[in-house]
Amino acid sequence: MGWRYGRYVVEHPLPLSASSWPAVGSTVHAGDPLASGALLGSPVRVDGARKLGLDPDDVDRVTRVRVGSDVRRGTVLARTGRRFVRAVTAPVDGRLVHRSHEGAFYVAPITGTWTVHASMDGTVVRSDDAAVTVEGSAWGLGGVAAYGPDAFGELALGVDAPTDELAPGRVDVRMQGKIIVGGARIAAEAITRAHACGVAGLVAGAAPAGGLRVVFGDEVTASGGPTVEDRPTVLCLLGFGSGPLPTEVYLPFVVFNGRRAAIHVASARLFVFAPAALLDTSLDAPALVLAGDFGGVRPLAGATSPTGVTRFASDAFCEGLATKDGVVPVPNVLPYDAPR
Repeated sequence: MGWRYGRYVVEHPLPLSASSWPAVGSTVHAGDPLASGALLGSPVRVDGARKLGLDPDDVDRVTRVRVGSDVRRGTVLARTGRRFVRAVTAPVDGRLVHRSHEGAFYVAPITGTWTVHASMDGTVVRSDDAAVTVEGSAWGLGGVAAYGPDAFGELALGVDAPTDELAPGRVDVRMQGKIIVGGARIAAEAITRAHACGVAGLVAGAAPAGGLRVVFGDEVTASGGPTVEDRPTVLCLLGFGSGPLPTEVYLPFVVFNGRRAAIHVASARLFVFAPAALLDTSLDAPALVLAGDFGGVRPLAGATSPTGVTRFASDAFCEGLATKDGVVPVPNVLPYDAPR
């Protein structure tokens, strides 16, 4: 299907230790802060019951700080006695995150803060310390995988044709805060340059797997996923390696140039906030086929016909499909919106 205008329900999962989130029914816009909290380090254990000379069951009675409260180094967590005082204090600045059944206190240092921003214009329909869900209307385009934090900004074309690769020289500080459309391929150099120039996000047909590992580390996976830390935001629409965009997918980018947009990383989807009548909804993206060298995907264009069971170069036998570029295995052909 490709581009579709409709109502979307967008869930924003929250990291642990959320301290604020909006009320249900609130109106938000893409880019608005939804929730914030603290990043916590490894907790430090403080043996409370032994130092206080109490049974673990009696520690609650003398505790002075609730679990979840922020504390400073030296803050009294629990105290007993008047003339002969025994006290347990926080060993570091941080947050009291747990009190065990053994009467021990756990204080985690605060290493930073995080903020989750909205990826949709709409109304908050769910809000708690686990997730904030926003429902709204927009043009949407699904992809294969996305990486980095959610991004929002104006769309800007970075290529002249859907088969072009985004050249690093096309990216500069004038693109700051924008979401750049990168054509068939974006390499690691273009991704890192865009991030250094303050670009909000990148959208392209594909990115090489090796380049993604260079930018996001060896732990990166094909399924992608959101991150809290400051990283580039990349949305791969078709696959990995190289993926020339179908005309039905690329031309709307030309129409949407300069419009507000957002990348929702968890669902690997691009949202564009534009009127429903701006595009011809009859445009339907073609099926995709895996390239013969397995180095990317391409649109399935032109007339096709089944060839029956065919033997391929790998000595595999399966149903074949004749295309203008040769016979391809039917399992290597998928509709644009099919799970990949």
